[in-house]
Amino acid sequence: MTTPPERPKAVLVAVRLPDVAPAAFEASLTELERLVTTLGYTVVARVTQARDHLAPAAVLGEGKLRELAQLTGGTGHTGTTPPGKSARDADRESVPPENEPEADAESAPHPDVALVAVDHEITPSQLRNLERATGVPALDRTGVIIEIFHRHARSREARLEVEIARLTYTAPRLREAPRGKERRMGRGSGEAALELDRRRIRDRIAELKAELARSEREREVRRARRRGARRVALVGYTNAGKSSLMRALTGSDVLVEDKLFATLDTTVRALYPEARPRILVSDTVGFIRKLPHDLVASFKSTLDEALEASLLLEVVDASDPDWEAQHAVTRGVLTEIGATNVPARLVFNKIDLLSDAALEALAERFPDAWLVSTRRAADVSRVRDRIIAFFEASYEEAELRVPYSRQALISEMHESGRVLEERYEPEGVTVRLRSDAETLARFRAELAPDPTRT
Repeated sequence: MTTPPERPKAVLVAVRLPDVAPAAFEASLTELERLVTTLGYTVVARVTQARDHLAPAAVLGEGKLRELAQLTGGTGHTGTTPPGKSARDADRESVPPENEPEADAESAPHPDVALVAVDHEITPSQLRNLERATGVPALDRTGVIIEIFHRHARSREARLEVEIARLTYTAPRLREAPRGKERRMGRGSGEAALELDRRRIRDRIAELKAELARSEREREVRRARRRGARRVALVGYTNAGKSSLMRALTGSDVLVEDKLFATLDTTVRALYPEARPRILVSDTVGFIRKLPHDLVASFKSTLDEALEASLLLEVVDASDPDWEAQHAVTRGVLTEIGATNVPARLVFNKIDLLSDAALEALAERFPDAWLVSTRRAADVSRVRDRIIAFFEASYEEAELRVPYSRQALISEMHESGRVLEERYEPEGVTVRLRSDAETLARFRAELAPDPTRT
């Protein structure tokens, strides 16, 4: 039996700013650890510090920076200490305020660390200085998320969207690092090469956007075919259990994994057992705190599923201690994309992991929420019934007379609503149909006498 290869190691870096509560700081750092783990690394240490602001040079003060370098095997030097400021002054800046708790890094060095992950969005120069000081590659939070998206994107649209976001992120981080022929030719040549690389990236982004526009037109054609259908979109924080609920509601083989951003591609399936009229369910990309704006913009085609849905089910992991902050993030993203006017229901998932007292408190606080566990068939069946009831609440009933010469319309009625009765009479079939007003109006127009006929 072969032993699986050892995962590369990573160290997390974070600064707690004055306006960030300790609980929120810890939740964000824990989430970064999950992101880095999803990326394929084992987190071996955390280096954290309380400061008024991120150090301009390399995020951390010099003292903490040297501590980080000891873990990674780096020198701890960036060569960027401002003139007139001694290392002792810089260290004094890095000391947290009095009585301010500070998490310490693990003391044992890990010279085989392959990544430093920073729980902030930082500048290209800060990123370069961190790499100089630590001797290993560094990624900020945005970079980590984009790398995960890059690895998980499967469909054509998702790959295009991710590459646009990745190149947009990469362009300002290109380095003036002439080597080989450029080094011999001097600095100016290196700068010219850098600008050439940036121009190539801009051209490539333009190509990708044009290709994505073509792809979106094709997607729009597919959406137009479904426009009359009843549509439910599952939205929520990443790893809240949307794909598990999707799989349970539709009987499909949607990918389900216990990792962040396992789903990046929109999946659309019919509710199963199939309802009459048909109801479509779509799974969407998960949200996360500090989700890069470029990714929100890039994944517009995916998030449009939420905008065009008849009903949103916001799935929340009730077992996560940080679920309230995750719920707030989801509402924020829905506001950003303009989906707050779409009817929505709150679905607390994974309730089988809650104590009876916690479940009772949740039910009392959110009496209209749907409390479910996708592991329980009865819970899933109840969700299905509530989805159908949501659509049927707006249905109307009508009697329509269908001539025998047009009996094909009766099959359409079965597809588009609930046929309550069929009476065969001399003039034709009288159908008692329950459906939405738009569908009933369409059938009335179809069956209206044609004044041009004699």
